[in-house]
Amino acid sequence: MTDSAVIEPGLDPYSQLVAQSVERISPAVAGIEARSAGGRPRGAGSGVIYTPDGYLLTNSHVAQRADTAVVSLSDGRTCEAVRVGDDAATDLAVLRLSGSGFPHAAFGSSSALRVGQLVIAIGNPLGYQATVTAGIVSALGRTLRTASGRLIESVIQTDAPLNPGNSGGPLADTAGRVVGINTAVAGGAQGICFAIGIDTAVEVAYQLMRHGRVRRSRLRLAGQTIALDRRVLRALGRTEPAAVMISEVLPDGPAQRAGLERGDLLLELDGEPITGVDRLHRLLTAERAGREIGIRLLRRGKPRTVTLIPETD
Repeated sequence: MTDSAVIEPGLDPYSQLVAQSVERISPAVAGIEARSAGGRPRGAGSGVIYTPDGYLLTNSHVAQRADTAVVSLSDGRTCEAVRVGDDAATDLAVLRLSGSGFPHAAFGSSSALRVGQLVIAIGNPLGYQATVTAGIVSALGRTLRTASGRLIESVIQTDAPLNPGNSGGPLADTAGRVVGINTAVAGGAQGICFAIGIDTAVEVAYQLMRHGRVRRSRLRLAGQTIALDRRVLRALGRTEPAAVMISEVLPDGPAQRAGLERGDLLLELDGEPITGVDRLHRLLTAERAGREIGIRLLRRGKPRTVTLIPETD
């Protein structure tokens, strides 16, 4: 056995891995009390500081209703924080603490996780510092629907138990690196918890720090996913069995200006197949905002292509 693998007296290997991870990351885990402009509490949760100048990642549902927040650190200090930005579509938010020289966590990679890998969920809920649970990665690549109606992709499923106050806290690997942001517990299920992969969180945090929001494009229409008739599929030479039917075209938006109508079936956007509302959301990236793209559709049984310019949201 090498020196690096020496087990501390009284600790089995599993306990040592968990304890070492907690020691590394817990100083950067904070409790959050969101407050209104009048100072009234509006929610609570956890977060993780990731820069020495006080940027902190948490859940959007913890921070989105807050004008300010009081953050409790693991060493007993409290400080005020302001919201930099939040993104309900991924249930992520960034706060900025007043001050500098904060303990901060290192990021790992959620794409490198494996099913069965040991992970540790850490929170600072309701004033209880460094609440820790451990479990394994139960599944990868899950999707989770947020209150905004969008799907979060590449979600980590774990059996590390989460308490409500742990929302926004880090999911860590045994090296003490953040691999996810804890976000939800499946209601009515035992041992099914979810975390947003840190690869997604880093991308969102960068945009929130730079723009205060995550930039996407939009068409300003409402639609629903419908199955296509087999005869329609044959006539179109299409293998994807579903499309999006427009249920409403909002005024003064790209869809209206392009002449889209209620009842149109959207088949392709910018050459990519539209197989449902979730797929359409994924296609409406910031890169497509402000440039002319083509939409292939079916109107009263006849295919046609129109061009439009998506807006940025």
